Amino acid sequence: MTKKLFLASLIIVGGMFYAGCSAAQQPLYNVQGSQVQSFDGKKLTKVQVEKAILQAGNQRGWVMKKIKDGVISATLYVRNHMALVEINYSATSYNITYKNSQNLNYDGTNIHKNYNSWIRNLDNSIQINLNGL
Repeated sequence: MTKKLFLASLIIVGGMFYAGCSAAQQPLYNVQGSQVQSFDGKKLTKVQVEKAILQAGNQRGWVMKKIKDGVISATLYVRNHMALVEINYSATSYNITYKNSQNLNYDGTNIHKNYNSWIRNLDNSIQINLNGL
């Protein structure tokens, strides 16, 4: 194998490795202004919203902790990964906002794609619980 062919092969393999690693990264996803509504359209109380959020987190394996009225801290531990979010809520909406993580390669913009999946699953479970009220 010639030196040029070897270098070209090395560059291609390196590029494929980099692309594979970066494919696991996605822009960080936060839930902003998700609307609160029951299945039959009736208005819910803040206490009912809190209950639905806590229940959803527990169902999904998150460690939920009420910080103060309208604010819940949620932590998820998966193998050697940790994700910490803050959930701000009212009787009409809620937000799920990234706070910290370990071993999820957050670089200020992008994070491991599993994080976004966990947040979407938590959001979906909250919506299911709200619709059941």
